Amino acid sequence: MGRKIRVMVVDDAAVVREALSQILNADPGIEVVATAADPYIAAQKMEKIIPDVITLDVEMPRMDGLTFLQKIMSQHPMPVIMCSSLVESGSETVIKALEYGAVDIIQKPRMGTKLFLEESRVRICDAVKAAARAKVEPTCTRPSQQVEPKLTADAVMPATTSRSGGSRAMAETTEKVVVVGASTGGTEALREFLMQFPADAPGIVIVQHMPENFTAAFARRLDGLCDLTVKEAADGDTVIRGRALIAPGNKHTLLQRSGARYYVTVKDGPLVSRHRPSVDVLFRSAARYAGSNCIGVIMTGMGDDGARGMKEMKDAGALNIAQDEATCVVYGMPKEAVKAGGTDYSLPLGNIAAKVLQLAR
Repeated sequence: MGRKIRVMVVDDAAVVREALSQILNADPGIEVVATAADPYIAAQKMEKIIPDVITLDVEMPRMDGLTFLQKIMSQHPMPVIMCSSLVESGSETVIKALEYGAVDIIQKPRMGTKLFLEESRVRICDAVKAAARAKVEPTCTRPSQQVEPKLTADAVMPATTSRSGGSRAMAETTEKVVVVGASTGGTEALREFLMQFPADAPGIVIVQHMPENFTAAFARRLDGLCDLTVKEAADGDTVIRGRALIAPGNKHTLLQRSGARYYVTVKDGPLVSRHRPSVDVLFRSAARYAGSNCIGVIMTGMGDDGARGMKEMKDAGALNIAQDEATCVVYGMPKEAVKAGGTDYSLPLGNIAAKVLQLAR
């Protein structure tokens, strides 16, 4: 974009409006052009100022964020990011907002260590930049510690110098495993993707960029819609047929193998490719421990998380699929994976699951 991304911050708490404004205005590519304490004030200001992106609180007086989101998406569709501190039961409401057209979720900034605040700044600004590039459809009924901004998967799992991991995998098991990475727009893409799988589909491990405390609700929502069992990954969970594991927010998730059994490790670590969980970390572990038994999928999202890891997977013998540009909300991560030479197929979202099943056979 040739100009700054114009943002409207809508939140009933003055301290949150101020904190978000400071975080966003500190980025040279973003400016907060308006703030509002509730949707009625926001609507009045939008008669004069049309932002590129809105950050929207969930719980507000006079009108809740979900109702306002539905009005925006039906009357004047634009990228909306839900900004929430809700956890547990409240997170179900935020997940519903994604069905109604919100492009992403961020957690409200709160007091913490300098590292925590810096990581929050990175996540919030990146979410706004991704939202500004998102293709938004008019619908409301869709089913001073420095943070290294671009760490690679080396920060969590050292690279291997040979393909021995993939060779060992073939020697000990022929069970196929599917690893998936997604970001902006990925929640609805994953819903469409997973709903096409039968109950005996190969085991699936997914990294969807999403804040801590929201991935459990996201997994429960998918579990109720799919023939597969879907759950938030826990350390040591076995990757088995008929089950998809969603990496928990704020934790890296790695594929591991013990004999013929695949399982996941869930662990802390720094931001990798500006994310935690990181697709690159999952994909590197898949390259090492699954090799040619693995099928990789990279979906909609901004940035390049997953591109390096997918190339490592391909070098280890995996077959990889990128979502095509036409069906991506943001054609960033798949584009970078294709550019890096890590993909074998580029397909519309609706065709990816069938291709995975074909390759798994």
